[in-house]
Amino acid sequence: MGYRRLTFTCRALFADRMRFSAPVTALGCLAVLTLGGCTGAEPESSAEPAAPVLVPGGPGEQARLTTVPASGKPRQDAATEADLRYVTMMIPHHEQALTMTGLVERRAADQRVHALAGRIADVQEAEIAMMRDWLSRHGGPDGHGEHGAHELMPGMATPEQMAALRTATGAEFDQRFLDLMITHHEGALTMAEQELADGIQPRAIEMAQDVVAGQMAEIERMRAIRGE
Repeated sequence: MGYRRLTFTCRALFADRMRFSAPVTALGCLAVLTLGGCTGAEPESSAEPAAPVLVPGGPGEQARLTTVPASGKPRQDAATEADLRYVTMMIPHHEQALTMTGLVERRAADQRVHALAGRIADVQEAEIAMMRDWLSRHGGPDGHGEHGAHELMPGMATPEQMAALRTATGAEFDQRFLDLMITHHEGALTMAEQELADGIQPRAIEMAQDVVAGQMAEIERMRAIRGE
């Protein structure tokens, strides 16, 4: 009987201890979690990390690397004057390239020129659509450029050059097309580089980066076709 009574007493004490310790343990865990939340890591900085971008140099100069945006520059959705100017002016710049590529089907002789023109048209049509959508979201103009704006954009073909291209055929057309389109692309790179230096709106900067990457590759392709 003494042994049974001792066993019962021990079990009762153990049960009482468990009933007491369970809430204490839970409270302890809650305190630890709360304390951990108060003393956790500092929130991440809103600054956007710099991304390397290859920017072409001028004639006889090597390309250089720049970073966009600059170190410590915060991401923001609001567009600056530089962002709006770049996107607004790049749309008519692209539209002239589409006019040029539209002449290729009936006038070019080299199938490589046909293939290249098709790629340029596809890419720049898509970029125009994205730029117009961007302008509609940021209160910009309709994207058709301002009166006389063509003279302010680097690389644009003159009316006389466009007239000569429209009348050329065969190998002459191929040569004129490549010459004009290389200059046109180089002008677009100049505009994109300016946006990378002065712009701040993330999507506008991304579009400028796309222009740099895509048109640098196309310039190399055109030079190869031209035999340089």
